[in-house]
Amino acid sequence: METNQSQAPAISVQGLEKSYKDLHVLRGVDFDVEPGTIFALLGSNGAGKTTIVKILSTLLKPDAGAAAVNGFDVATAPGNVRESISLTGQFAAVDEILTGRENLVLVAKLRHMKDPGTIADALLGRFSLTEAGPRKVSEYSGGMRRRLDIAMSLIGNPQVIFLDEPTTGLDPQARLEVWQAVKELAGQGTTVLLTTQHLDEAEHLADRIAILHGGRIIVNGTLAELKALLPPAKVEYVEKQPSLEDVFFAIVGDGGAGLGAAASE
Repeated sequence: METNQSQAPAISVQGLEKSYKDLHVLRGVDFDVEPGTIFALLGSNGAGKTTIVKILSTLLKPDAGAAAVNGFDVATAPGNVRESISLTGQFAAVDEILTGRENLVLVAKLRHMKDPGTIADALLGRFSLTEAGPRKVSEYSGGMRRRLDIAMSLIGNPQVIFLDEPTTGLDPQARLEVWQAVKELAGQGTTVLLTTQHLDEAEHLADRIAILHGGRIIVNGTLAELKALLPPAKVEYVEKQPSLEDVFFAIVGDGGAGLGAAASE
């Protein structure tokens, strides 16, 4: 995906640090995210991915460092940051008693949007949920719930959306549905910061991938740049190109074994 390199970063993080008592979760994290791109933050459980998302969404204060979203400092202009973003957590935050359309209308009313019914119908169409719109969410599949959750997060047209492990607990088909929705978000100009343990998810979706390990970003680049960190593929009968999984374990060692399991699901 091509971006205008003269644009200011949609997200800028410099020297971010965070500790919980004696546990140093972030030890100086630095990265930028260009507007309209998908940036994957990859790491094992406890690496600090969710902590970064909470800081960027003004839910948590860092111990040191600085961060800005859509040009607004998270510490000095939290209100402006919150107006610019949407956050979707690891589990779909939808009301199962309401229909899909009612969920969208409710959020639109809470955000004081004009004509919430029209907004709801447009989002149902955008996420291929028009036929399911009149049905209660309790009848939805996991993928449909997650797509509805992402649709709800777009009400108000946020410039930046944080997706914190959006495919947690989903079956393979539902994951593919969410992947398509995420690609469409970036295709329409939304900046997406995606946290994930799934190596294949980062490989399929991200314009850039950063690996968070030991409280720091240890590599940050495109998929091609990360693959280039490994020696050239050996040619025997066929050439085997390194996967993102090969790159990850070559860099962090065996400490991220949980990701291997996640990637093979």
